[in-house]
Amino acid sequence: MKTVQISLNSIDKVKSFVNAIAQFDFDFDLVSGRYVIDAKSIMGIFSLDLSKPIELAIHNESNIDDIMEVIKPYLV
Repeated sequence: MKTVQISLNSIDKVKSFVNAIAQFDFDFDLVSGRYVIDAKSIMGIFSLDLSKPIELAIHNESNIDDIMEVIKPYLV
């Protein structure tokens, strides 16, 4: 598992982020304080405080370079 900090501070960023990671078949979690939600859930993301960076947990090691390229616009 790899974790990175991302910023999803607008509605458009949330939508494009979810669409970008939906192409991968494994799990992504967003961790904000004591809350852990599925990163592919738009409703779940909007339940978080989006004014601060959020930790993204990537539950896969094999395609990490491809994943990092896709999420590059959201990295802090």
